[in-house]
Amino acid sequence: MAIGTSSLLIPTIGYSRNTEHDQPNIILIMADDLGYECLSCNGSESYQTPNLDQLAKTGIRFEHCYSQPLCTPSRVQIMTGRYNFRNYKMFGFFDLRETTFGHVLKNAGYQTCIAGKWQLSNGIEGPFLAGFDEYCLWQIYTNVAGKDVRGSRYADPKIHQNGQLLQDVRGKYGPDIFCDFITNFIERHQDKPFCVYYPMVLTHDPFVPTPMSEDWNTQKSRKDEKYFADMVFYMDLVIGRIIHRLEELKLREKTIVIFTSDNGTHQRIRSKFKGQWLQGGKGEMTDAGTHVPLIVNWPGSVPGGQVSSALIDFTDFFPTLSDIAGAPIPERIKIDGVSFYPQLSGSEGNPREWVFMHYWGRGRNIFQTRRCVRNQRWKLYDDGNFFDITSDPFEQHPIEPSKIVGELAILHKQFQSVFDAMK
Repeated sequence: MAIGTSSLLIPTIGYSRNTEHDQPNIILIMADDLGYECLSCNGSESYQTPNLDQLAKTGIRFEHCYSQPLCTPSRVQIMTGRYNFRNYKMFGFFDLRETTFGHVLKNAGYQTCIAGKWQLSNGIEGPFLAGFDEYCLWQIYTNVAGKDVRGSRYADPKIHQNGQLLQDVRGKYGPDIFCDFITNFIERHQDKPFCVYYPMVLTHDPFVPTPMSEDWNTQKSRKDEKYFADMVFYMDLVIGRIIHRLEELKLREKTIVIFTSDNGTHQRIRSKFKGQWLQGGKGEMTDAGTHVPLIVNWPGSVPGGQVSSALIDFTDFFPTLSDIAGAPIPERIKIDGVSFYPQLSGSEGNPREWVFMHYWGRGRNIFQTRRCVRNQRWKLYDDGNFFDITSDPFEQHPIEPSKIVGELAILHKQFQSVFDAMK
């Protein structure tokens, strides 16, 4: 099947392509199960991330970006710019009636690709129908007749590329295949605007050796939490390769690179962060499960050395990418996100005053379904529990109602009004 030639693969968005805007290339990278505490530029003392540190040093690093607590809810939210109660159907599934940033950028003249982890069902046509011209993905199939057929994402991986299962993968490493696909896509489309969406497989379990591990050749399938540090390092290494290729092709100043993660670190991983040991909280609504890194780098357009305390959630990426590309979002689509594009250039813009989370672990009932509203310090749950995250990051001591007075009472009322509006 030819890529992008079938009318079924290009949904009609309802407006003409934008050809006048000076459109930069866009690379959105999303790590898997990597909390805020895992980057050395954020304060990690357990892992080394030199390439991401350099992107942060020469770009902008956000201190308050919040994802959903689990992978599929975050993937649906970042692609559609909409809160999960509007469009999240079940774990491992994507509703193809939704419009993605891939659709919008594609209709604005971008060549689009996705590489890495899919996990959104709909078979080999799914990524095309979700707005991507090309793909190279693990977990196209999750099960067939009740049998898990995902295969490995690391050593000897099972990867589909543009509708075909790759055959020559023995002895190869999944993240290298994704990286090679991305750099090849960039080379082929360097003369026109492109968007690369890279939802990585790293650093999700199983925790196994990487090609940089000393025992890679003898222990490829051995599982041990000690390899998590190697996986973080290799994640950073792969990102460095992509940046290096952009520089070789003289595309660096034409390309904005955005890095984040889909949720917090796995609960089996313990990391040292700013002098304290923190347990991963994937699947939980606490900071350990939802506080994720965010770095944006665009030489010549985003001033370097910035650290932002602005609130960002995963619905904000869609409108931000739209603004970057000059690609209008159709009015018929209800977007919950707020673009943080103005903050990238130092403007105040229209910053968020709160972040809303609707978490429904449908298909993953081990995780509790909850709602919350928060800002950088205060957090209110739909059961009435109210926390000061600054002094109580593990949310063990709800604020007594008698102490919610004055300005705090006004904030509490504002947060409650968000719950009332999210229906």
